[in-house]
Order: sequence, then C-alpha cells, then structure tokens
Amino acid sequence: FTMVSKMPPTTSLLTASAILHCFCITSTHSYASPRRTIVGSFSRSKHVTTLLRSSPSNTFEEITSSSSDTTPSLSSSHSIEQQQPHNNEVITTPPSPSSSTTISPAATWHKNRRRQMLQKYGPQLTKLERDSSSNTLALSLLTLSNLSLLSLAIVCGTAQLSVGQIALLAVFPGSMFSLWTLQILHDCLHGSLLNKRQQKFMFGKVKRRTLQDAILFWGSMPSVFGYYLYLKYGHLTHHKSLGDPKAASLEKLFDSSSKEFEDGDVLFVAHRMKLKGKVGPKFTVGGREITMSISKTGFNNWREDKPLWNAVVFATSFMYERFMLMINDVVVAITGRNYFFPNKPKEFHKECAKYCRCAVLVRGLLWKMAGWKSLLFLYLSETLWSIPPHPACAMFVTNHGSNVDDGSDGGGGCIPSSSTYAGRWYSLFTLGTNYHCEHHDFPTIPLHRLGELRKIAPEFYKKGSNDNVFRIMKKAFSKPEFYACMDAGIQHM
Repeated sequence: FTMVSKMPPTTSLLTASAILHCFCITSTHSYASPRRTIVGSFSRSKHVTTLLRSSPSNTFEEITSSSSDTTPSLSSSHSIEQQQPHNNEVITTPPSPSSSTTISPAATWHKNRRRQMLQKYGPQLTKLERDSSSNTLALSLLTLSNLSLLSLAIVCGTAQLSVGQIALLAVFPGSMFSLWTLQILHDCLHGSLLNKRQQKFMFGKVKRRTLQDAILFWGSMPSVFGYYLYLKYGHLTHHKSLGDPKAASLEKLFDSSSKEFEDGDVLFVAHRMKLKGKVGPKFTVGGREITMSISKTGFNNWREDKPLWNAVVFATSFMYERFMLMINDVVVAITGRNYFFPNKPKEFHKECAKYCRCAVLVRGLLWKMAGWKSLLFLYLSETLWSIPPHPACAMFVTNHGSNVDDGSDGGGGCIPSSSTYAGRWYSLFTLGTNYHCEHHDFPTIPLHRLGELRKIAPEFYKKGSNDNVFRIMKKAFSKPEFYACMDAGIQHM
C-alpha cells in the first residue's frame, strides 16, 4: 500500500519517526526450516460452534465468539445477573451474523483441555472461576506498584543517581512493579479483577465496563510506552488467534482494517520466534515501497546454537523498538494518528491519540519535576524484565513455543503454551504471570488463584516446581521455535 504519499503536512515529522523507527529488511528470516509433521494433540477446527459455559463469567465463550471488527468485551458476554451456573454443560450455539467463531488450532487445544478438565473436576473449577476475583488484593498492589514507580522515578531524577544506580533500581524493584502492573491490568481486562457478581460500583453509579476501562487507561501510568493499547486492542484476540499463520503475521497486523490487532502478541514474539507469512510494516518512500521491521531485522541476525549472541541481539532490537515506541507516542499525540496502522478505523486512532496525549503529558510533567533520569528509570523498569538475564524473561520468551510432548502420559503432539514453575518466590515475583498455560485454559481465574489449577487437575500440567530459569533461557536463545505450534502439521484427534 502507499502511505507516505497520502500524508498530511506532518510528513517531515512522520518520515523522521519512521526512519528512526525502522531498519529495512530485504530477505526472509534465516531460520526458515523444512515443514515438520507432528502428530498433534489438538485438532485444526476452523468453525467452532460449541461454546463451553462453565460459569457466569466465562471469557472463553467471549473469545470464541468475538469478532475482529468488534471490541471484545472486557468481562463476560452475558451479565452475571442474567446467567446461572451450568456446571460441565456444553451448549451448542449458532454463530451470530456479527461475530466470527473461528479459532486457531492452538486455541482449540486449550478449549479441548478445558472441556476435559470440566468433565472431571467441574464443581471445583466452576466455583473457582465463577466466584473468585483478585479485587482488593490486586487493586492494592496496583496502587502500590504505580505509586512506587512514580516515587522511584522522581528519586532517580532528583537524587542525582548515576545511570548504573538507576539500572540497579530498575532491575529490582522497578521491573517487578512494572510486571505487576501489567498482570493486574491483564486481570482487569479478563473481568477477574472486580467482583464478578457486581455490575455497578461506587454506590451503583458506575457500570462495570466503564470502571474497567478507566482502570486500564489510568492504571497504565506512569510509563514510557505502557501496556494500555496492547491490552485494549491485542490481548483478547490473542487468546482466539494464537499460532494462526493467517492472523499471526506482521503484514496482517500492520495492514489490517480491523480495530483490534488479530494477535497482539505477534508484536513481541517477532523478536524471538519464527513466524509464517509476510512482514510489515510497509512504507512508500521516494516512490519505492520498503518493508521495515525492527523485530525481524534483529531476528534475522540470530545464529543457531549461539545463545549469548542471540540474547544480545534480542535485547538490542527489543529495547530499541521500545524506545522508538516512546517517540512514536509523541508523533501520535501531535498528529492524532498512528501512521504504522494506516488502514485502521477512526475509533482506533482516536483512542491512540487520547492515550498518547495523556501519557506524554504525564511524562512531560515527570521530566520537568525530576529530569530525564526519571524517564530512564521507567524505560528500564518496563523493558528489563523481558530480556535476559532477568529471571522473568524465562517465562516471557517461552510461554508460546512449539514443545513436543514425549507422549509418556498418553498424549503426544505439539504443545502451544507452557508455564514456568520455579518455586513460590518466582510466582510471587511474577505475580502469577508464570502460570501461562493455566491462564489460557481458564482465562477468568484471577492471578492469585491460577496456581490452584495444578492441585485440582494435576495430570493436565507439568509436575515439579524446580525449573531452572537460566537453563530455560539458554534453550530458548539457542534454537528459536515457531510461535505456538504455528508450523506443526496437526492431525485430527
């Protein structure tokens, strides 16, 4: 598509941002491998009309019926007052004209596991999903995290700390607080933060959806690039489309006219995992169309069995892209448009502009109060937990790989989601983010209750709690895998 030629008078500002933001890539990534056939443990199903309803707040129903042209509901697709619990009940519902029920093979894998677990442990699981919320605990931690980030950012700027000292504070506790913020806002998105049996709050004057939107928006600050836009437009669709080669491609994400990202996680995994499909974004400069991508440029420079080299390349490309996102926020705040997604509807650009203007204002006030070092602290806090050798990186870079089950438990096949079990302190440090497979099985179980799934249904999850996070990172950066079994040849069960 042609984009630069259609730009308004802000061309020079945008072009500068685009040139800074992107490296040109001229070849497909070097890790393309022959297609392998794996006897899959999930089936490829393009039209799913069977929706599981195990509780009044079943996000899985919402995921499998949400349309890419409609904002996914932040809570249940039916109000809690209108629904009654249906333990272990499978309800066949025809798709509505306004919604798509297509889900990826990886999402189908989770759907089938969920059905099996409900058939065996229905009463315990439905009670856990229906009645539990992170509520007071998580709201208190969100307040603590954001106030701590704000205070530490001001201290870093006013106490004349060195860059090294700021980096140490960002590693701990800054990165922990930033990760906590993401996880709590993620709970809010899935409707498991607020009381699930309550539809109005603040003396009955504020609707659930309105309060959730406000928490997502303002709870993402202070930050230098934040988590809001990813959560609002890219996470619920990720549950539906993970590993789908048609939806999960960079070209599709940047060229799409849908308000939502088809799978927002692709924007992260492109730095470290193999993807199928064409690359984006594309720009027309001087009458010539160029494909640009920081993530793919970095990933193309990975070397097989060189984990240290690959880790450095990943950290460099990831942190550079995060820095450029901060600059792009300024462009969006000024122009009112996110030019990397030219085909998205006005509502998307309007929301981007609103968030960026508020976020840039907060950053500007921080800079005025405490100088540039305050923003450096926030930038490092938001990025360091994602890159090695930070312990949290282990669960971040392996949550959707292509591990092959050895079949010892009678299963076998490709496993599109995984959790990291490295002990109680690790789970506390990551605030339950490490229970990623559990989360995709039951998206509305709150962060502090996810660990109970292994106790209720132990045969569905890996045993033990002694994962070596550094060994996990070494393996992930030695030989990158396809994202969420994307290249697995799936056979019907």
